[in-house]
Amino acid sequence: MPRWLVAVGVLATAALLLALPHVLSFSQREVLVFMTINILVVCSYRLLTLTGEWSLGHVVMMGVGAYASALLAKKVGVFVPLAMLLGAFTAAMVALVLSVPLFRMKGFYFLIGSFAAGEIIRLLWKRFRDPFGGPKGIKRIDPMPDFDLGIWNFTFFDPVSYYYFALLVVLAGLFVMWRVEKSPIGLVFHAVHWQDNLARSAGISVRAYRTLALVLSSGFAGLAGALLAHYIGTVNPNMFDIEQMVYVLTWAIVGGTATFYGPIIGCVVLTVVNEIVLREIGLEQGRPMIYGMLLIGTVLFLPKGLEDLFHRLSRIGLLFSRQPRGGQ
Repeated sequence: MPRWLVAVGVLATAALLLALPHVLSFSQREVLVFMTINILVVCSYRLLTLTGEWSLGHVVMMGVGAYASALLAKKVGVFVPLAMLLGAFTAAMVALVLSVPLFRMKGFYFLIGSFAAGEIIRLLWKRFRDPFGGPKGIKRIDPMPDFDLGIWNFTFFDPVSYYYFALLVVLAGLFVMWRVEKSPIGLVFHAVHWQDNLARSAGISVRAYRTLALVLSSGFAGLAGALLAHYIGTVNPNMFDIEQMVYVLTWAIVGGTATFYGPIIGCVVLTVVNEIVLREIGLEQGRPMIYGMLLIGTVLFLPKGLEDLFHRLSRIGLLFSRQPRGGQ
């Protein structure tokens, strides 16, 4: 693809992302903030799947970041942006500890083990009112402090301002994950996935690289949780239960995990389906059923996800563009 065309595409995307909140209603702007945060969650989840492991505890790692950031800001008085980074670091360290028992398993057993580990953490949040707030969680979490850049006054109770802030953080996170995947570390992740025995015979520590993928993905999930906590001002254990994990799985599977942009497509498309289509026709309560039908349909008819549909359409367009014109 010509570089000028790539540059035009990047500029058009940037203009769209900057202008988007100004053409939406207030409720749709809030949905846009949540969708931006969810994109970081689902892309961080894909980072773990590069090694061939699928977890049911990823949303709990998001909760670890949310709780840690909330407690640091509310109880200790840490500056909110720093608390967010420390929340992400806390999620990564919890994942590092959990990797010791979890990576004694693989495949289906790792899946179930990650679910059990996540539920233990959630039960601890529910059990201890101090400091986690028990079943009701933590309320009145410190928001991002307002500041004025001259060209824009960032008031973070306003969804437009918080969208721009979240977008900046998410884009930075996506860039780091993309660079990791394209680096030699990312190549090893793929090798561990497809040929773990061959990688082991070449002197690669399969367990170490799987641990690294889990730690990195959990850190970015924790950052997403911190972004969420300081926007809505409250966290509780039910926000990070298995139902939310199923939604993340659905976004990843429907979008596809073979490419970096596949999960983003899945998250955006299903968010639009849920928040606009289902809400408008009054079927929002039927979201689990609709998601289940979409998941089954994707597995049966589009097993590589929506990203494969984009590939097919691009190949068809390329084929027609190469057709000889009449008279030539």
